[in-house]
Amino acid sequence: MMLYLRRDKKDEENGASGNPFHNLEKTAVLQEARVFNETPINPRRCIHILTKFLYILNQGEQFSTTEATEAFFATTKLFQSKDVTLRRMVYMLIKELSNIAEDVIIVTSSLTKDMTGKEDLYRAAAIRTLCRITDSTMLQGIERYMKQAIVDKAHSVSSAAMVSSLHLMNTSNDVVKRWVNEAQEAVNSDNIMVQYHALGLLYRIKKTDRLAVTKLVSKFTRSSLRSPYAFCLLIRIACKLLAEEDSGTDSPYFEFIENCLRHKSEMVIYEAAHAIVNMKQTTARELAPAVSVLQLFCSSPKPTLRFAAVRTLNKVAMTHPAAVTACNLDLENLITDVNRSIATLAITTLLKTGSESSIDRLMKQISGFMSEISDEFKIVVVEAIRSLCFKFPKKHGIMMNFLTSMLRDEGGFEYKKAIVDTIISIIDENPEAKESGLSHLCEFIEDCEHTVLATRILHLLGREGPRTTFPSKYIRYVYNRIVLENSAVRAAAVSSLAKFGAHSEELLGNVLVLLRRCLLDTDDEVRDRAIFYVNLLEQQQRQMNSAYILNGLQVSIIGLEKALHQYTLEPSECPFDIKSVPLETHVISAEPIRVHADSTPAAAKSADKISATRQDIFAEQLGAIPQFSSLGPLFKSSSMPLELTESETEYVIQCVKHTFQHHMVFQFDCTNTLNDQILENVFVEVEPPEDFEIMSTIHCPKLKYNVPGTTYT
Repeated sequence: MMLYLRRDKKDEENGASGNPFHNLEKTAVLQEARVFNETPINPRRCIHILTKFLYILNQGEQFSTTEATEAFFATTKLFQSKDVTLRRMVYMLIKELSNIAEDVIIVTSSLTKDMTGKEDLYRAAAIRTLCRITDSTMLQGIERYMKQAIVDKAHSVSSAAMVSSLHLMNTSNDVVKRWVNEAQEAVNSDNIMVQYHALGLLYRIKKTDRLAVTKLVSKFTRSSLRSPYAFCLLIRIACKLLAEEDSGTDSPYFEFIENCLRHKSEMVIYEAAHAIVNMKQTTARELAPAVSVLQLFCSSPKPTLRFAAVRTLNKVAMTHPAAVTACNLDLENLITDVNRSIATLAITTLLKTGSESSIDRLMKQISGFMSEISDEFKIVVVEAIRSLCFKFPKKHGIMMNFLTSMLRDEGGFEYKKAIVDTIISIIDENPEAKESGLSHLCEFIEDCEHTVLATRILHLLGREGPRTTFPSKYIRYVYNRIVLENSAVRAAAVSSLAKFGAHSEELLGNVLVLLRRCLLDTDDEVRDRAIFYVNLLEQQQRQMNSAYILNGLQVSIIGLEKALHQYTLEPSECPFDIKSVPLETHVISAEPIRVHADSTPAAAKSADKISATRQDIFAEQLGAIPQFSSLGPLFKSSSMPLELTESETEYVIQCVKHTFQHHMVFQFDCTNTLNDQILENVFVEVEPPEDFEIMSTIHCPKLKYNVPGTTYT
């Protein structure tokens, strides 16, 4: 007994925590498989060995083809046993080995025999295994048995056959489509799972036929389905049809979804409410019934329903905060919920819907349990605070202090990154918060373990620090990073210091002293940057400082890399032209700006390879904007940007033309050269020629000094 206890204690210290398979070795298990050849078969011992095989396979252990084939053939000997549990374990191992071992089709006859036998415990598992090892050429041989299984009286057999059919459609779509009549019969079953699987199979068979899907939905929206799972699937299919038709709330599909809000099953009610909330362009009036249902769920005794309701309301609050205001009382009751995930979502929803006067009270309540929730929900809180800062800019002090206290707490990279992103966005949007925000970030990098965050903050200090009232106070924090941090952070700190020297003549002397100390740094990158900046700053030429220190390259990094790589593959006597690289653009989440042409654009001449590379870059940039997905593939982009203004003017504009099959998109890259002005809602007015019509225009929200912005027409 004492030895047993000692062994358990030792296993616990080694991290085994009572796992009997902790130190399992593949070679030992393969040796144990010889037991399968013994006569008579010992079911209990064989089950234990099969469990070991399944364990090491699911732990990611790699079997060679020879090893897998030997294990497979040894396992087939166990078909001699009539033990039900052993037989089902054999099925599981065959499924796992089917993609590795050779000649697995030899068990087809044994599986077909079990599939058509009288033992229902064998049949469902045999169907799943048979369909796993069957390819498209052998499927017709078992087609008759599959059709019979779909309409079988045993519910487990019928469900197994239909789920297997869904998997088979990935490889043998045409064969499975012939089973539509059997699936149609199975959908009338009294069993809720059989009905659900039958509806899923029917939809998958008819998915490519729009008219057939419409008839399918129309039929089952009029007839009452027994299965709540089938109802949920039907709601999702109806939502897809609504999105494709873009018919809005006048559609009978929307009426069906709205009627599901009064269903007796909570699952169906929530699915309907979730569907309405996620529809595009819904008004507050259309959301009202769904919000009312979610409000009732907030007071449910079931934690799952409360969590689902408050999470969905949280999403609604992002787009329609006024619609959620009616639920504020119920949400406040959830702040004290024992489930901290629910409490967190409730508070963040209140932050989005509450008034300015309630912020102080809510922030105090949040701080009470921040240490008890996971990083995932902490990030949700941070995102809510970010939107709140934009909504009530005068409250930035309270929220900035709260974010700073969160930065000091323990947390992972994503959590810290969310806080830093929020503070930086507050600094960018609210000039009054700049100095306090920079001070908080300076304190954070004094003990920051994440290189990415430290370099980003140093870049921000170099950009914003010199423009503050007392820029000299930030130099100490920047230089500390050169003394104490790794090479990547030191390099970023050198660049940041150079910007202070380039921007302020008063600080230039001190900055040069600090940069000269970096000339003997052990890292090449830090040394090279220090030498470069010292030589530039010693010349004291504002134009050079502006071009090489204050304003970096405003080009796409991906585009520059691809263009340079292409240039090295095909050397040319002509020097590399930086103008051939597209400017860096920011994703604009607005309606795309499209110009519709009645005729298909003519095919242009094939571009050279560098232009083709540019087109790949533009395709990536346009593909990052969700609204451009409906335009189809990009046919061609203009090889070089067209300058619409002279380079000396106050606003520099370049145009790039993107051609799609039925649309043309004009991309205007704008640069503001006035350092004392910020432009908002920037767009280029376009006069379309005949046969063209301007469908919409995307404005550039803000155009800062020397920061490129993009607008589309």
